[in-house]
Amino acid sequence: MAQFKTLKDAVADNLRPGDIAAFEGFTHLIPHAAAHEVIRQGIGELTLVRLTPDLVYDQLVGCGLVKKMIFSYLGNPGVGLLRRVRDAVENGVPQALELEEHSHAALANAYEAGAAGLPMAVFRGYKGAGLKAVNANIRSVTCPFTGEELAAVPAIRPDVTFIHAQKADRKGNVLIEGILGVQKEAVLAARRAVITVEEIVDDFDDAHPNLTILPHWTISAIAHVPGGAHPSYARGYYGRDNAAYVEWDEIAADMDRFRAWIDTHVMQAGPEDFAGRVETLKGKM
Repeated sequence: MAQFKTLKDAVADNLRPGDIAAFEGFTHLIPHAAAHEVIRQGIGELTLVRLTPDLVYDQLVGCGLVKKMIFSYLGNPGVGLLRRVRDAVENGVPQALELEEHSHAALANAYEAGAAGLPMAVFRGYKGAGLKAVNANIRSVTCPFTGEELAAVPAIRPDVTFIHAQKADRKGNVLIEGILGVQKEAVLAARRAVITVEEIVDDFDDAHPNLTILPHWTISAIAHVPGGAHPSYARGYYGRDNAAYVEWDEIAADMDRFRAWIDTHVMQAGPEDFAGRVETLKGKM
């Protein structure tokens, strides 16, 4: 049942060292503020899951909080690679990082299997793909009805899923508009879920009922964090901060500059700072 909390308390009450955590969002509504609170609290030894790891995971990895990533694409979208992730994989800086790579279809199906309480996901895929040679969790099964060989991967059940959304009502129901990735499935698959939102409203009476993606009983905690998806965008609230993505490539390339950025924009900042960051982005959706 959803409880309204500060972001600090929501993270502290739901994420523990060694957990499997998903910070999901696709193109927009990426939970940057939640990830920054994890960094401030120094919760480490995490296994991170996400279809498209970007700046959020580069920052968590660069701060030495991640031991493994399960993913299906990683990069700074529209810019290039993730330099802190690459340094961890190639040089063990600041610590070694294990990778488990999948296709988008595999991870999406794995979340759905986790949400359904199944031990694995079965789907068509990976035929002719080289990932099977480096990922022992990509296997095959034979359909007992048709004899067709199908791909199989373990279900994903995060200990905690973090997402950002546009609105929550006073009951704790969550509304999302715009592009949907696997936020719903990642929350339903998780043992606990923390949602940051742009605003809290009395009810959704003026909204289409299908926009209520997650009912209150699927959620552990909701935190009001305006701007909490920056530098990604939140449809109807602010646009994507493209300059921040370009700048990140230079910041992450130098460890001293990276540490200085984290100190200024994460350790000395707080959830309330996110709202100020997006003021110049209004109207650029």
